[in-house]
Amino acid sequence: MTNGFEFWDYAVFVAYAVLILGVGLWVSRDKEGHEKNAEDYFLASKSLPWWAIGTSLIAANISAEQFIGMSGSGFALGLAIASYEWMAAITLIIVGKYFLPIFIEKGLYTIPEFVEKRFSTNLKTILAVFWIALYVFVNLASVLYLGGLAIETIMGVDMMYAVIGLALFAAAYSLYGGLSAVAWTDVIQVVFLILGGLATTYLALNTVSGGEGMLAGFSKVLDAAPEKFHMILEEFNSDGSTNANYLNLPGIWVLVGGLWVANIYYWGFNQYIIQRTLAAKSLKESQKGILLAAGLKIVIPLIVVIPGIAAYVMVNDPSIMAGLGEAGQLSIPTSGQADKAYPWLLQFLPTGLKGVAFAALAAAIVSSLASMLNSTSTIFTMDIYKQYINKNANDKTTVNVGRISAAVALIIAVIMAPLLGGIDQAFQFIQEWTGVVSPGILAVFILGLFWKKTTNNAAIWGALLSIPIALALKYIPIEALKPWMHQMGLTAVLTMLVIIIMSHLQNKGADDEKAINLKADGLFKTTPLFNIGSIVICIITATLYCLFW
Repeated sequence: MTNGFEFWDYAVFVAYAVLILGVGLWVSRDKEGHEKNAEDYFLASKSLPWWAIGTSLIAANISAEQFIGMSGSGFALGLAIASYEWMAAITLIIVGKYFLPIFIEKGLYTIPEFVEKRFSTNLKTILAVFWIALYVFVNLASVLYLGGLAIETIMGVDMMYAVIGLALFAAAYSLYGGLSAVAWTDVIQVVFLILGGLATTYLALNTVSGGEGMLAGFSKVLDAAPEKFHMILEEFNSDGSTNANYLNLPGIWVLVGGLWVANIYYWGFNQYIIQRTLAAKSLKESQKGILLAAGLKIVIPLIVVIPGIAAYVMVNDPSIMAGLGEAGQLSIPTSGQADKAYPWLLQFLPTGLKGVAFAALAAAIVSSLASMLNSTSTIFTMDIYKQYINKNANDKTTVNVGRISAAVALIIAVIMAPLLGGIDQAFQFIQEWTGVVSPGILAVFILGLFWKKTTNNAAIWGALLSIPIALALKYIPIEALKPWMHQMGLTAVLTMLVIIIMSHLQNKGADDEKAINLKADGLFKTTPLFNIGSIVICIITATLYCLFW
């Protein structure tokens, strides 16, 4: 077979698919004498334990964007792309400490619902439309595209068929079961994800070392491509030429600039991420889940970035390529097709492990699709349908509308996915265009949460003006603004200034009547376990940056 798959590879993958569908449908079943209500469908009956929350957060986050996109960026620019993972670990701690207590205390279903309680229904609707458009046209479409690209590269299946297959797989259990099906299957998905990722990393490093093992391979990769192991990129190369990768990861500004906007928006105010924490048994349980996810983020680059760097060393070493034989000549990744790095590596795995690695990739794709679908339907149903179309909808109608809206979103994303073809480093593309919307949303939330004088009108104008501000900064021909992270950071600052000035003009310095009481007893108090775990994660992160500066 041209794809190199043998019986045991197919057997492993089929077993994975049956397991996921079986568990998803089993946990989705209606209990005797109880029909699924809105809380069951959208918040998993508020029953998730910490370990399910932590693993589900990672499964929702790690998708084709990471396995395919981040490996591609590792191939193209190196370990610096791991800033998305390591800074996310710190961001998760901030979210657990300062955001979750407020969200859970207010009993939220959706993030836009917080906007309604703090500001107004009008602003909630504006942001709900923003999010639905972003999820369908950027997130869902890009995950389907990257997943289709991987299956096309590995299996030789036509892109469109691959996209449809992934969509149907995700829909098979998530549309019926809701968040409960998504979260509990995510626990299994993460096991496949980590095992398959580690297998691919081991194979790549072992191949580089000529069979001497993973550590020897890592040492050789370090020696062969030292330029790929700098977390802070320089603007200019040693020969004086401009470093093209600096535009995506602009040096020290990654640590002190716009990437914080992307991270805090994504982990703090992104429905398909935060929805898991809202479904916790309690705040403490939710914070323990956040801590688990932060710890896992530290190790994720080992399975999504290092393989890309190893692939770069392999294709640039004639002796390694000669040892790979004819298989090594198939779909070789190049600087212009970096996203082929991970699928290219999978073909060299031995029988059985190839099926595990492919199951890991499918798990990453399907779990993220299911998460995005569930959150898209939650926002549409709770923030648009129940608000404007049928205010008196009962639980049965609400759940059915959730299923229908998820199906419609999926169909649109399937149509959009192939249109993304030809994009190199798709991970960076996703971050860049999400960055047009996220700074305005971040500004509204940060000031709404922590500045009592923020008014509704100021927040609405800030959210609306943030888009033209972001687009203006994107297309203004100023050299210093070319890195999109600079544009994102500056958009957030300018949007906050708009909100602050308008709030002062409207309220004349008085607190807004819907302001949050931040001095409530024990609001931000966390357990010794959370505090100690947070300190350990911060120390590990700082050490990694010092080692690979």
